[in-house]
Amino acid sequence: MKEPSFRESVDIMYNRAVELIELPPGLKEKIRVCNATYTTRFGVRLKGEIHTFVGYRAVHSDHMEPVKGGIRFASSVNQDEVEALAALMTYKCALVDVPFGGSKGGLCINPRDYDEHELELITRRFASELIKRDLINPSQNVPAPDMGTGEREMAWIADQYTQINTTDIDAKACVTGKPINVGGIAGRVEATGRGVQYALREYFREPQDVSRSGLSGSLDGKKIIVQGLGNVGYHAAKFLSEEDGSLIIGIIERDGALFSEKGLNVEAVRSWVMKNGGVNGFPDAKFSEDGAALLEETCDVLIPAALEGVINIDNASNIKAPLIIEAANGPITASADEILKNKGCVIIPDMYANAGGVTVSYFEWVKNLSHMRFGRMQRREQEARNELVISELETISQVLGEEWNISSNFKEDYMKGAGELELVRSGLDDTMRGALQSMRDLWHEKENVTDLRTAAYLVSIEKVAASYKAKGL
Repeated sequence: MKEPSFRESVDIMYNRAVELIELPPGLKEKIRVCNATYTTRFGVRLKGEIHTFVGYRAVHSDHMEPVKGGIRFASSVNQDEVEALAALMTYKCALVDVPFGGSKGGLCINPRDYDEHELELITRRFASELIKRDLINPSQNVPAPDMGTGEREMAWIADQYTQINTTDIDAKACVTGKPINVGGIAGRVEATGRGVQYALREYFREPQDVSRSGLSGSLDGKKIIVQGLGNVGYHAAKFLSEEDGSLIIGIIERDGALFSEKGLNVEAVRSWVMKNGGVNGFPDAKFSEDGAALLEETCDVLIPAALEGVINIDNASNIKAPLIIEAANGPITASADEILKNKGCVIIPDMYANAGGVTVSYFEWVKNLSHMRFGRMQRREQEARNELVISELETISQVLGEEWNISSNFKEDYMKGAGELELVRSGLDDTMRGALQSMRDLWHEKENVTDLRTAAYLVSIEKVAASYKAKGL
C-alpha cells in the first residue's frame, strides 16, 4: 500500500466524511480545494551577500473573512504542506465556531542557521512581501505563530505592518500570538497545550467515550507518552501532570526519548532540553536513541505533538495506546488512521485537539479591535458584588455560631474577580467543551459515523457549506 502524502491524507479524510452528507458535487469540490497560493522568492543581504528565500501563503477558504492561520519556519516547508495546513485551518475554525476562513504560511528556512538579527531581517522582508499583497491584514488575513516561530517573530511582523500602514488604527490586529506588551493576550503562549488538556478533560467527562477506548475513570494516574516537547507538547504535558494527576512516562525529542514508569518531571526535562539541546543525559530516566520506538510503548494516552506523518503505515499496527490525541497537525496518515480504527483505537483529531491556539488568537484579535483589555470594565464591579455576598454571609454566620464561619480560602477565591487570563481560560474551556459535544452527537447517534475524525469533518463541512449557501453559491 502506498503511503499518502500529508495533503493527500487530508483530502482522503475529507472525502470519507463528505460522502456521508447530501451536498451538490460542485459545492463538495469548492469546499475541498485551496482557493489560492502565493509564492514569493525574495532576497536579503546578509553579511555582504544576497540570499534568496522562498515563502508561501495559502488561502484555502474565504467563506468567512479574515482568513486565519500560522506562519511556520522550517526547511521542509513546501506548497503542498502549506495548502494541506490551510485546509485544516478552515475545518478547525468552523468546528470550534471561530469566525475565520482557513489560511497558512511558511518560509523554507531553518531558523537555527541564523542569528537573531539575520532572522529579523528575513522575517521583516517576508512580511513585507505578504503585506503588499494584503496577505497580512487585520480584515483579510491574520497570521499567528507556528513551528519555528513565536512571540518574537509576530512582534516583528506586527511592527512591519504598522510601518507600512501608518494610519491603520487596527494595525495590531494584523497578527496574533504577539507579546503582551505589544497587543498580545494573556494565555496565548500556552493556549494550544491548554486546549489539549481541556479536550482530554471533556473526553473523560463522558463514561461512554472513555469506555470506547477501553479505559475507565479520570485522567488521574493515566500513563501518557508525549512526542515533541515544543510549545504545545510541553504545556500539555505540564498541565496534565501538575493539574490532573497524569503520569508522563515518556517524552520523545529530536535526539531520542526518555522513559520512566514512575513518571517524568516535565519542568525538569524542559529545563534540561533548553540547556543541553536534547534529552540525552537527563538523570533518573531511561534514554533511548531510537525515539520513534517509544511511540509503540504501552501507555493509556499517546500525544503526538510535533511533525505530521509520525504515525504511518509502517508503525501503526505496533501502536498500543488505546487513545491518541493529535496535538500536532496531521501526525497520523490516512493509511495509519484506518489501521488504528480497525484495532479499536480512539483518535481525538487534530482539527479539534489543537484548536486552542486559534481560539485564543481569536480572543486576541477581538481584543485588538476593541482596544481594551478583557476584564478591565467589569472585574472590580464583580469583586464589589462578591464582597457584598461575603459580608452578608459573615453577618449570618455570627448569628448561627462558629461552626458556620466561612473559610478564609473560600473568601479569598470568591472575592477575586475574573481578569484577562481567567476569562481567556473560561472562553477556551467553553469552546473545547462545545466542540466535542457537537462531535459526540454524531458519533453516538449516527451508525455511519464510527470515529471522532469523521464527526469533526462533518460538523465543519456542514458549517462551511451553510456559509457558502448564504453567500449565494
